[in-house]
Amino acid sequence: MQRKHILRVAAIQLSSLGDKGQNTAKAVELIDTASEYGARLVILPEMFNCYSTLSEMVEKAEPVPGPTINTLAQKARSNNIYILCGSIIETAIKGKGFNTSVMIGPRGDILGIYRKIHLFDVDIPERVHYKESERILPGNEIVVVNVDGWVVGLAICYDLRFPELFCALTSKGAELVLIPSAFAAHTGKDHWEILLRARAIENQVFIVAPNRFGACPNNMATYGRSMVVDPWGTILSQASDKVCVILSELDISILEEVRENIPMKRQKIVTTAQ
Repeated sequence: MQRKHILRVAAIQLSSLGDKGQNTAKAVELIDTASEYGARLVILPEMFNCYSTLSEMVEKAEPVPGPTINTLAQKARSNNIYILCGSIIETAIKGKGFNTSVMIGPRGDILGIYRKIHLFDVDIPERVHYKESERILPGNEIVVVNVDGWVVGLAICYDLRFPELFCALTSKGAELVLIPSAFAAHTGKDHWEILLRARAIENQVFIVAPNRFGACPNNMATYGRSMVVDPWGTILSQASDKVCVILSELDISILEEVRENIPMKRQKIVTTAQ
């Protein structure tokens, strides 16, 4: 597939709770809005169809494909767009699931499935306590997909803190990395923007990171501030504190210029400490 010079992307910021039907309906509404504004690729946040306690989310897990993915596949077909289905909890073994991101193409076909590798097990006294691994199994596959000729890498939320994953994605040719998230408000205020810009700069890629916004039943509010960052680290678009859609045009010539002017890939030297 010949790469399009410009890729118009939309990141959707939601405040999903436990009602899957209501959450999916809101996502569909905003996908239509993004499509009307000319988005070719629409990205939803992490656990967009059900955000609640881990136990409830796993109880409401579904297969891939399943009801949520089938609904969004129809929406991708009708709008002739790509949709990254943020992430949903996918059925795995009894009592556990995968945190799974699915890329759907304009024909409604599944182009790639990524299961979150790095699970959010964190204990910050009196601030954040969460152990994703109690109910979620880790994935083990690094995934890139083709979107109008662009090589697109997939990651989810806590993966953002692990630069090795992004190096692996760029070694597979990634020019754009999508990071659907439900990044905590307590850590987000200090880390979210810095990490997104750092991953973009050090890997010389575009990044699109839709993030859930607002309070939630597990007492861990999420930060919002969904963001699009270019390979220079410039913020192209950032969401305000509300449910919304942000759009940006990604120009491949910017990536090519950054990589030519600062040829990190050619200069990279890997050493092993003795």
